[in-house]
Amino acid sequence: MTSSQDDEKNRLTGRVSRYARVGTGIGSAAARIAGARLFGGDPDLRREGELLAAALGQLKGPLMKVAQLLATIPDAIPPEWAAELMRLQADAPAMGWAFVKRRMTAELGLGWERRFAAFEHQPAHAASLGQVHRATGHDGARLAVKLQYPDMESAVEADLKQLGVIFALHARMRPAIDTTEIRQEIAARIREELDYAREARHMGLYAGIFADDPDIRVPVPVPALSTRRLLTMNWLEGRPILSHREAGQDTRNRLAT
Repeated sequence: MTSSQDDEKNRLTGRVSRYARVGTGIGSAAARIAGARLFGGDPDLRREGELLAAALGQLKGPLMKVAQLLATIPDAIPPEWAAELMRLQADAPAMGWAFVKRRMTAELGLGWERRFAAFEHQPAHAASLGQVHRATGHDGARLAVKLQYPDMESAVEADLKQLGVIFALHARMRPAIDTTEIRQEIAARIREELDYAREARHMGLYAGIFADDPDIRVPVPVPALSTRRLLTMNWLEGRPILSHREAGQDTRNRLAT
């Protein structure tokens, strides 16, 4: 994989900036929700969900991922909130082209666009830790280029610290439930997600394991166009699993298998 200067390691200034952004973003949404409830009678849960989703979508990072997780747990949050937060799984707000150019230059160097035959300015998907762009290689291969958002290491450590505080408060209110291992598991998995070099190695591992299974396809990474925070791979078409909820029984049985 291409090496790049690592100037985005977890650092104090990055964490302090993240604390401020989270406080401002979530605090603003909470204040608007509280104000509406104070003066508006019955709460507009759908609108509240929109406010929370907008705030978390702009913040990115682990807090957004935890919100997505909560949206999948029945009765954990109001269903109107859950519906809005679930949209973040596939339709999170994306970073603009100016951001993309800076990030790609930082990872692949000046003239990075010449290393692709084509590179779409608008992302195909945006999520909590990064976004994906369609591209074409000089050999005609269709590519998926996953680009990590800036300062994610600092953001992750700051968010995990705040999640630790939340879990500690939860433990005081409900001491029968020990959340220590839950917090440790969340922290470990999210830190792993930041390492795209690790993800590329795992692609190779799983491709080998399932080489003889026609029902499983694994993307093939492109090492020359990848770094620790940039992962380029061949493009595979797909649909969200929940889009098959109304499919026939045979299709759902196959998915379950």
